[in-house]
Amino acid sequence: MTDLLRVEDLRVSFSTRHGMVAALHGIGFALKAGETLGIVGESGSGKSVTSLAVMRLLDRAGRIASGRIVFQGRDITRAKHGDLRSLRGAAMSMIFQNPRSALNPIRTVEQQIVDVLRAHKPITLSAARAQALELLRAVLIRNPEQRLHAYPAELSGGMCQRVMIAMAMACEPALLIADEPTTGLDVTTQKAVMDLLAGITAQRGMAMILITHDLGLAARYCGEIAVMERGLMVEQGPTATLFQAPKHPYTQRLIAASPTRRSTLADLAQGEPVAPASVIQRPPGTGPLLDLRHVLKVFTGDVRAVDDVSFSLPPGGSLGLVGESGSGKSTLSRLICRLIDLDGGDIIFQGESISAIPANDFHRSPRRRDVQIVFQDPHDSLNPRFTAFDCIAHPLRRLEKMRDGAALTTRVHEAASRAGLPMDLLERYPHQLSGGQKARVGIARAIAPRPRLLVLDEPTAALDVSIQAVILQLLDRLRKEDDLAMLFVSHDLNVVRMLCDDLVVLQHGKVVEAGPSAAVFENPQSGYTRSLLDAIPHFDPHATAPLLQVAEG
Repeated sequence: MTDLLRVEDLRVSFSTRHGMVAALHGIGFALKAGETLGIVGESGSGKSVTSLAVMRLLDRAGRIASGRIVFQGRDITRAKHGDLRSLRGAAMSMIFQNPRSALNPIRTVEQQIVDVLRAHKPITLSAARAQALELLRAVLIRNPEQRLHAYPAELSGGMCQRVMIAMAMACEPALLIADEPTTGLDVTTQKAVMDLLAGITAQRGMAMILITHDLGLAARYCGEIAVMERGLMVEQGPTATLFQAPKHPYTQRLIAASPTRRSTLADLAQGEPVAPASVIQRPPGTGPLLDLRHVLKVFTGDVRAVDDVSFSLPPGGSLGLVGESGSGKSTLSRLICRLIDLDGGDIIFQGESISAIPANDFHRSPRRRDVQIVFQDPHDSLNPRFTAFDCIAHPLRRLEKMRDGAALTTRVHEAASRAGLPMDLLERYPHQLSGGQKARVGIARAIAPRPRLLVLDEPTAALDVSIQAVILQLLDRLRKEDDLAMLFVSHDLNVVRMLCDDLVVLQHGKVVEAGPSAAVFENPQSGYTRSLLDAIPHFDPHATAPLLQVAEG
């Protein structure tokens, strides 16, 4: 069978202030119709650059130095913009890693899907609108009739991701490139969407390139795996063969760092063993650090995003908050951080109610330093005009009135080091950092003021598995040594199981189950909780065959 896509000796370089920097070093692979190739590797390994080069979407600083990209028998390596425009969206399409940045903020969901359809199909406006609605239903968006008229800013990260998937699938392309397509999705929607993508590609004979740092996802849906490190494709082969008997040391490290059903934080340790943390002993009878009592948040249209939620978190404790997109997790985390106001109930911090302080005035409260948050989207939460150094220094300047000098530099370097951020990246701006590197800047910024409570909203979603392992161990160590309480909001239930003592499960803004993590995972009482656990794409390097066969069956 003729290759649908063939990449030969591809080399890509970027122009920087310090000269040309090579990003890809002669990579090559081939893909036939109906096949799915998984490209895995750490942040900065060249996965996204590869996809952008194939789509010919490199920015002005990037250029293809040499090599060939052959699509449907045609060399498009140096094709003109007009020729490429007819291909993109119709014959080849891409689901981008950051959906909020890829969607037009001033056009509704319906308008953006209709734009794609009418750009490539002879279709009437009414027919395009009807098809847009069907596409939203296909990617399992709740209340699709209402979402059609929403703007991206009115949707959760997971919903924006599903809109991107709908747009990419609209014209039934021959090649679909999915760059971290499920990063913002909960496990049940992730499974449903990936099953949908796998089913559609199989039925229509499409090819798919799945770029991911989740080896469990790659194992389930990809027939072949390519491993990238520092712009090189270091290993490639059938999924089962590669994961059972990896030959390259880098592949072996990735597999060792990937959480499985029974992994502990100690199992994921890389390099030098982690020294045991010095746990702070608190006197018996110490009250909760954080106490939520019947918290309520109502949005426009009487939508109860958070509905009568109560739980407590002790000093130095760790609590996981899980549930599907739209369950109220992120809204609740913002209420706790006093970024938005409550509509009912009370939030008690260290025995003091902080609910009465308006969100707009909380930055003046001494409690602002004690409660910090790591946001879900590291790209949108970083000031594009700040270097990484200034992003981390900002809370120190604002909350501790530190001025530029040796003391500030020491604190910034300390926070960056603890978050696993190399010092040579501190002078870069956010657009010059990979997704994983930006996530580490966000974590460093949050821990810099040495808070008492750290709210983490999907802090490892953008991180590759080896860095995720380092960050999880770091967070666990910080919690024990600094008596730092953590509220961990995540779609990754394996991570929650390893890191959190207790678990709260949310559905439609309500608590459906709560208790010690081990007990909930071993014996869930709610059918909803069981559905979440069943949907986890567990990674099993010893599986005898890729799970793609199950997905397509």
